[in-house]
Amino acid sequence: MATRLLEYFGTLVAEDVGFPLTEAALSLAQDAYPDLDLQATLASIDELALRVNKRMPPDAAIAQKLQVLNRFFFGELGFAANLNDYNDPDNSHLNVVIQRRRGIPISLAVLYLEISSQIGVPARGVSFPGHFLLRVTTPAGEIMLDPTTGEALSESRLVDMLEPYVRQHSGESISSVLRALLMPATDREIIARMLRNLKSIYLQTERWQRLLGVQQRLVTLLPDRIEERRDRGFAFARLDFFRPAVEDLERYLEVRPDAEDATVVESQLEELRQRTRGEGAEGR
Repeated sequence: MATRLLEYFGTLVAEDVGFPLTEAALSLAQDAYPDLDLQATLASIDELALRVNKRMPPDAAIAQKLQVLNRFFFGELGFAANLNDYNDPDNSHLNVVIQRRRGIPISLAVLYLEISSQIGVPARGVSFPGHFLLRVTTPAGEIMLDPTTGEALSESRLVDMLEPYVRQHSGESISSVLRALLMPATDREIIARMLRNLKSIYLQTERWQRLLGVQQRLVTLLPDRIEERRDRGFAFARLDFFRPAVEDLERYLEVRPDAEDATVVESQLEELRQRTRGEGAEGR
């Protein structure tokens, strides 16, 4: 089952052109809900888009469409941040977010982006530090929205949100840093951020099997990011899958022999090799 689900995910994220963001994001829930009916859930999102579209006045301008969408999404449907349990993995599972009307900024943004695309509101996601944002293009200019409330964020508010990050980038003007960080995220970057949110949660809660599932997806999504293969190796090791762990860590050191953590990885590798040899001796 896990292999089939990973293969399906691989087909979704194989190409950047025509990347099915909503379907790829929803498929992440299959690790926790393997019997999830993706097409039925996607149809339920389409139904929400149809409902809001019926409320649009004829020839509505972008600004008017945005107002109607925000009243529907945040007001009538009540989508909001899950402040009571922000680290619940289900905040990243779109099927549950739709049911509970609660999530985290990035999962709410993915739903908002899907609905907005179907009603002609040009919105993009923005991978802002600490809080994923929405960027809506209107004839009057760009509007930055908080995907948990629909609030339009002023430049001063964005600067306040950015301040902890800017401290780490002394020497750069805050305007240049802000401008760079407000660039739209690619669909692949959005899925990567969702997976890394889950990765952080499963590391903290030591749910190693779930962590391995996330790492498998990250390696599939970002095949050129060798550190994700390293981390998959560590996840394999946690579950006593010694041979694939050795393969991943050896590959990491082949690509990054001068990595800062090379000594640590090599030490882990030697231990895993010994245990692999031990497995072989037991089998004789």
